[in-house]
Amino acid sequence: MCTRLVYLGPDNMVVTGRSMDFSIDIPANLWIFPKGMMRSGQVGPNSISWQSKYGSVVASSWDIATPDGMNEQGLVANLLWLVASEYQPFDKNGNKPGLSIAAWAQYVLDNFATVQEVVDELRQERFTLVSEFIPGTDKFTTVHLSVSDASGDSAIFEYIAGKLVIHHSKAYQVMTNDPPFEQQQAIQGYWSTIPGSVFLPGTNKAPDRFLRASYYLKMIPQTADAKIAVASVLSIVRNVSVPYGIATAEQPHLSNTRWRVVADQKHKIYFFENVLTPNVVWVDFNNVDFSSSAPVKKLALASGEIYAGAANSYFENCPPFEFKGL
Repeated sequence: MCTRLVYLGPDNMVVTGRSMDFSIDIPANLWIFPKGMMRSGQVGPNSISWQSKYGSVVASSWDIATPDGMNEQGLVANLLWLVASEYQPFDKNGNKPGLSIAAWAQYVLDNFATVQEVVDELRQERFTLVSEFIPGTDKFTTVHLSVSDASGDSAIFEYIAGKLVIHHSKAYQVMTNDPPFEQQQAIQGYWSTIPGSVFLPGTNKAPDRFLRASYYLKMIPQTADAKIAVASVLSIVRNVSVPYGIATAEQPHLSNTRWRVVADQKHKIYFFENVLTPNVVWVDFNNVDFSSSAPVKKLALASGEIYAGAANSYFENCPPFEFKGL
């Protein structure tokens, strides 16, 4: 489910792009969340709670989860499928509170400005991550989390055999799905001996997408021109996307791309593209009111609404969605 990559250009140009791939439709809307919102882990009485420190723009899934978004500090969070994920058991009556996996990325966007802050806090494991089945399906949600910030720093968080594994380095610019990230790195090490200009693996499998994204990320122009940088990242995301109509029932992460996102973390602009309505829309954070007195706003896209270009003015006031919990 998906490919994520981080572009590091001159003059502090940082751009993160991702594709959202899945075997079933994932209706997405765009949301503007102001700072100061009261949040809950949504797993019953023993839920973690917090008040958002930063405002954010996010793409929702079914309006029950945040799989992707950027906050006003330029921190980006992305959830991608990882079959190998195995989370710790949650004790509803225990001392450690729980957090619905649907709100994992939002928790990060609400509370932190940098990757280092995320790493320092999440390694404390102050909450238990609680997963559930996707509504109306037999698919148990198994994801890993990537974060990148406006400095270009990057980290990946995976739960392997019930233990949190953190990969933290500015060099970790690409992430896909299975196998876990450490093994993906090993595969990349093998392929580094084969010139990408001669041969690149071309299937829709996660390791192949990982290798293609890594190769092209090194080959695209190094530029401080935001227009070129964003276009270059989007071109890679499209290159590693899965054609519409391609699906592998037993492997939902090997399925067609549903939508794409590119986040310009220097200029704070969030771009979104739905493959069924292939017009890129974007939200310019410089024209967003993230103050605690500002309303929650929504841009409805899940029913085939068509917009193109700057979309700030099309957002409408709307009550926030509730994260899927227990």
